[in-house]
This record gives sequence, C-alpha cells and structure tokens, in this order.
Amino acid sequence: MIDYIEGKITNITASYVVIMTSGIGFKVYTPNPYVFKEEETTKIYLYNHIREDEYSLYGSKNIEERELFLKLLNVKGLGPKVALPILATGSVAGVIDAIDRENILYLQKFPKVGEKLARQIILDLKGKLVENKESKVINEELANVLESLGYKKPDIKRVIGEVDSSLPLESQIKEALRLFVK
Repeated sequence: MIDYIEGKITNITASYVVIMTSGIGFKVYTPNPYVFKEEETTKIYLYNHIREDEYSLYGSKNIEERELFLKLLNVKGLGPKVALPILATGSVAGVIDAIDRENILYLQKFPKVGEKLARQIILDLKGKLVENKESKVINEELANVLESLGYKKPDIKRVIGEVDSSLPLESQIKEALRLFVK
C-alpha cells in the first residue's frame, strides 16, 4: 500500500484533486478538496481502492482522518463512496463522539446513511475509535512548544492537525514550523 504522496496540486474539483509528482498526475478523491490550494506542494495520506473494474486513490490531509476512513471501510455495507461524505461533512472528533454516544440521528445526516447503516456503524465501531492518549500528550507538548515560540492558538490548532503524529516530537516541531512558513 502507498502510505502518502507528496507533490504539487495541479487541479482541484468538487470531488478530487490532482497531485503531480515526478511528472505523473495522480487523481485523489478527498473529503474536502478545497482544503488544498493549487500550485501548493503538499502531502496527502492515501488509501488504494482496488476492485476488478476500478483502481482509485482516496486521500486525507492528515493521518487521523485517514485512520477513521479506514475504520469506516470495515463497516459492513459501507464503501469509500459513502465514507468520503461522512468525513467531508463531519469532523473526525464529531463522528467518533457520535459513534461512542450511539447518536444515530447525527450519523443519519450524512448522505446515503440511513438508520440501518447508522446502527451498523455503531455496532462495528463503538469502543474501537478511542484516541491514542500518548499522541494526545505529544500534541499538547507540540502545542506548548509552538505557543512558546509566539504562535497563536488558532494557528497552532490548524497546523497540528496536519502534522504527522507518528513522528518524534523534534520532527513534528520541524514539520509544524515548515507549515507555518507556507
């Protein structure tokens, strides 16, 4: 599986972006393509969807969003074309909270999600989406470091969501500073 692709965004449409790397343009379906900017060099975390008649790439701006997307794909009766709008119209934290609280009405607001599918999502994912406490502590440390450097809290929150939380803290700081420069 390809983990991510880094390159320049060359085209943005309502359902996908085209990212060019090494002279090849990859069409990547994303929850909200408009979070990207044309001619911007960026990293998109990928999921390869391969079927007999289809090969598609689905991407996310950050790892947390991709992880939720992958967990949603494990739900019986839910494919990438249904999971994508869930992430487009709901926040990762909001969807996780709705699943943990068994909020069927919240889940039904998403396109193509009826009561039966909402119940299946809750049945398959409840209790399996708990945030990693260790990464939460690292995010707090990262936020404290960035705040001590003079960055404002709204900017810090925006950037932390784009930083790869699996990296060591020093690398996360470098990546966050690089994102502030953009």
